[in-house]
Amino acid sequence: MNRLVRNAARVALIVAVPATLAGCGINTIPTQDEATKTAWAEVQNQYQRRNDLIPNLVATVKGYAAQEKEVLTAVTEARASATSIKVDASTITDPAQFQKFAAAQDKLGGTLSRLMVAQERYPELKSNQNFLALQSQLEGTENRIAIARRDYNLTAQTYNTTLRTFPSVLWAKTLYSGQKPAQLFQATAAAQSAPTVDFSSPPTATPPKVQ
Repeated sequence: MNRLVRNAARVALIVAVPATLAGCGINTIPTQDEATKTAWAEVQNQYQRRNDLIPNLVATVKGYAAQEKEVLTAVTEARASATSIKVDASTITDPAQFQKFAAAQDKLGGTLSRLMVAQERYPELKSNQNFLALQSQLEGTENRIAIARRDYNLTAQTYNTTLRTFPSVLWAKTLYSGQKPAQLFQATAAAQSAPTVDFSSPPTATPPKVQ
């Protein structure tokens, strides 16, 4: 009888310990860490989508607005700089690398804004179906980037709070002492103001030559 009681007690203990640990939040930190990495992957995915659109967009604009050489060159160089930065899941806890990535992407976004403003001076370009399709895709991608960054920030903020608040902070200081807070995207100064459109003295558009 005593043996039966002892066995039952052991079984109860085996069942109770995991349940107790789970209730204390032992799984919260790794769960939120994975959620943050998933949100970060979506940010990368949307930025890659934008990078893939740029070559065709630049080529189309160049065919009608070769005069915008400075802007076209700036976009091409900004894209090359942004894509040269290698990032992975570890980037979100590396302040220097994260800021380098964010700055490069923000610079690319700024040059793209200049390009889209410049196209206002070329009626033929604005009516080109290929350009209109690319413009629509770019606008959609910029919206997806904004949403992905917002969702990432919210997820990362929750994760960072978990690392600092009780009772999960106990696990953060012991079992998960290697976990670092995730970096957050910050709004740039340029994002606070809309680009200026200058419609004075519009240059003549140069349509692409027919081969």
